[in-house]
Amino acid sequence: MKITVDTNVLARAILQDDAAQCRTARKLLRNATLIAVSLPSLCELVWILRHGAKLAKEDVAAAIRALLDTANVVMNRPAVEAGLAVLEAGGDFADGIMAHEGKWLGGETFLSFDKKAVALLSQQGVAAQLLA
Repeated sequence: MKITVDTNVLARAILQDDAAQCRTARKLLRNATLIAVSLPSLCELVWILRHGAKLAKEDVAAAIRALLDTANVVMNRPAVEAGLAVLEAGGDFADGIMAHEGKWLGGETFLSFDKKAVALLSQQGVAAQLLA
């Protein structure tokens, strides 16, 4: 079966915080021929892992990379890599996703009130401007 998973399916499989739901999620993921993972689901998942479960950015990045490298998982690899680059540099995964997708949609400059996001994206060669 080809499936699109909700954030909670991925979270239960990773966190193992509900035994029954974890078993269900892992069985479903194991048996799927294709698992489509949307960018909003990944942004939510990273938020849950970082802020809810309080996992280190390195552990979250490793979990996302494991998903990215799983043969039956499909996702927007360039956008995910952009998110991971910002996460691994100490910022928010979602900022990298937004900057990447904005550029893909035709935006030339990422604008934000978030000093850290603008600084990290600028360091990575992304056109970014801090708003005052």
